[in-house]
Amino acid sequence: SLEFLYLGGNFITSIPPELANLPSLSYLVLCDNKIQSIPPQLAQLHSLRSLSLHNNLLTYLPREILNLVHLEELSLRGNPLVVRFVRDLTYNPPSLQELAGRTIKTRNVAYAPSDLPENLVRYLSLASNCPNPKCGGVYFDSCVRQIKFVDFCGKYRLPLMHYLCSPECSSPCSSASQSSTSTSESDSEDEASVAARRMQKVLLG
Repeated sequence: SLEFLYLGGNFITSIPPELANLPSLSYLVLCDNKIQSIPPQLAQLHSLRSLSLHNNLLTYLPREILNLVHLEELSLRGNPLVVRFVRDLTYNPPSLQELAGRTIKTRNVAYAPSDLPENLVRYLSLASNCPNPKCGGVYFDSCVRQIKFVDFCGKYRLPLMHYLCSPECSSPCSSASQSSTSTSESDSEDEASVAARRMQKVLLG
């Protein structure tokens, strides 16, 4: 039933994903810490109205933050993402298990719990859909990280992290560097237009 959680002014370096298990949380204050990334699980905090992340070490935000339908205030000032963006993101080839799992999911191969060991059934249930609308693929552990820039409030472009299933899902020039944002920007504007209108306050300065 926790509604307000204040963890500002500590030496926190990471946010545990289990924080998402607080369905009534409305105000989350994580300012003045050493946080470098936000777990995408925080998008499950559907009651969240205010998120204070200023004065941390953030260079990007998870794209799932757009799913916070009641978020009205997002404080990001004093983070590196205001002045510089992520570069040199790497991609690790998928394992044979992941390739098999992708094939089962994308081709809708029928299976029952009695057909596979329990750990493989659990693994197949963890498939994430690729956000690229032209792809329709899935991924498990191996994915391509890509920065897309979203316009909040008509003035600031925030870098949001996207996870794609393969390098083929992005254009050859969208490699998350600052010089290759034109395609990503136009894609993200459509995706985030509703969220941009909804969010009342984005504090960057």
